[in-house]
Amino acid sequence: MSELVFLLEEASAEEMLKGLLPRLLPTGVNVRFITFEGKSDLENNLVRRLRGYLVPNAQFVVLRDKDSGDCKAIKARLVEKCITANRPNALIRIACHELENWYLADLAAVERALEIPNLSSKQGQVKFLTPDNLANAVQELDRLTNHQYQKISGSRDIGPYLDLDNTRSHSFAVFISGIRLLLQRMEAGNQ
Repeated sequence: MSELVFLLEEASAEEMLKGLLPRLLPTGVNVRFITFEGKSDLENNLVRRLRGYLVPNAQFVVLRDKDSGDCKAIKARLVEKCITANRPNALIRIACHELENWYLADLAAVERALEIPNLSSKQGQVKFLTPDNLANAVQELDRLTNHQYQKISGSRDIGPYLDLDNTRSHSFAVFISGIRLLLQRMEAGNQ
């Protein structure tokens, strides 16, 4: 059995992934979540958690928000930590700017999850065509949903509806393609 371990900045990412991953992963892949209390906790404890994970052949995915940081610098820092932990093949992905940007890229998923009629009709607005550029995605999502969106419960509700082939959020598309490539690598290793 293959094991895929997600090291996540916060609980909302875990909740979203619990809804998304069953549609992405083949049967037989065991999923584990290691959820941190924010980006500082993730970065301060990543090496220790990776080193301490002793399941043979486990594969690792680190997901962190960009927020207002420099994406390349954040990724380089996380790659270095994974190398230090002797996990150089860990998949590092950065959500630009945060998970809510991914949700703004798929207003049809938000509409279905939160039962807000006609929300998807706003997808054609310029700011929702490339939502990774929005630095205020949480506030935008809060406004669009008339304050219905809550970080953890909203992520739990939206995750099952996210379109795996949606490319409006480049960082979401890169995350999904990275998971797919990792799964191919895992499959090749099992043969």
